[in-house]
Amino acid sequence: MKIAITATTRNGQGTGASRRLRHANKVPGIIYGGGANTTATAIELDHNDIFHKLRHEEFHASILDMTLDGKAQQVLLRDVQMHAWKQIVLHVDFQRVAADQKIHMKVPLHFINADICPGVKVSSGIVSHVLNELNISCLPKDLPKFIEVDLKDLASGHSLHISTMPLPAGVTAVPPSRGGDPVVATIIIPRAAVAEEVATPAVSAADVPAANQKAKEEEKKDDKGGKDKK
Repeated sequence: MKIAITATTRNGQGTGASRRLRHANKVPGIIYGGGANTTATAIELDHNDIFHKLRHEEFHASILDMTLDGKAQQVLLRDVQMHAWKQIVLHVDFQRVAADQKIHMKVPLHFINADICPGVKVSSGIVSHVLNELNISCLPKDLPKFIEVDLKDLASGHSLHISTMPLPAGVTAVPPSRGGDPVVATIIIPRAAVAEEVATPAVSAADVPAANQKAKEEEKKDDKGGKDKK
């Protein structure tokens, strides 16, 4: 599903001009990129429209169809500034998209089959989502709205790393600046479950005959005591 937004060129600059825009239920913004010779353009958008669109996950990780002064172009949302305590959008940044240039985006991760993985079903563990989004590189046509992460094989004591996670065609993960292979998800065993397992002693097969013999001896003592009272 394509997401469309409408914007117009903004002439006024500075704090005073931005304040007047907000009083008029408009949001100041900027659009940049799209080639070495493309300059940044100051824009304005309808506040209610952009506010409600920002509440949808796909708006943050999709190619957006922007109509600027009647001309269509494709953009990505790059930054949003919100008021500290009011539900007001203060400023938005967009980047133009070129079809033949790779883009870098953070895409949300959607986890599935957590309830049937061995770490949860067998070991009574809890899935910990170490990462909830992934930094990727791809051409605009290959940009996924989200990446599905299947946890069906995740066992206790094991973790899912970026290097072992399947990615959509044309998409590559951007390694973190610090290097390494970050963990995406892991299984955590609650302390209560560990304490219960330690507190319950295991009974071996060799202990069963001895336990039965002791029970029989106790039973005989009870019977003898009952006869003596009679």
